[in-house]
Amino acid sequence: MAVEIERKFLPASDAWRASVKDSVRLVQGYVANTPRCSVRVRIAGESAWLSLKSMDPGTTRHEFEYPVPREDAEQVLGGLCEGPLVEKIRHRVPAGRHCYEVDEFLGENAGLVVVEIELGAADEEFERPAWLGAEVTDQARYYNFMLVRAPFSGWPAAAREAARAGRHAADANPGAP
Repeated sequence: MAVEIERKFLPASDAWRASVKDSVRLVQGYVANTPRCSVRVRIAGESAWLSLKSMDPGTTRHEFEYPVPREDAEQVLGGLCEGPLVEKIRHRVPAGRHCYEVDEFLGENAGLVVVEIELGAADEEFERPAWLGAEVTDQARYYNFMLVRAPFSGWPAAAREAARAGRHAADANPGAP
């Protein structure tokens, strides 16, 4: 069983751009979103994966990833996924002994940027660069599976503005925790 320990943040500024190590365009879609798990297909470059991820609240989730042929992933994305596809550019940004993943969303979620860091333990210490804004780990609205159901483009203007400024707005997406 694979376990993912991840924390999510909003960037407080664009200063992270100066430290980008590399970037890749990702396209992903959800075959299923249930209260217990999500089933997703993702393409990054020439690689593709099928992922099953638990919907456990907090920083720790069960995650299983399996490589699939890119052509199969394209067919699944084109015909079996619900809602809009999640499109983004993932930038890897080193900070201390960790590497942040900064997701700059496109399409229906254009304008949203979410920062993630994967940790070895829930209480692991990590470098907090000055550009790191509000933590949103416990806010489901910032998770990819929720951005399919309630894309950033449909959030109230004040909520979109707060997210772009690195602040979490409590009313960012009615109906989402």
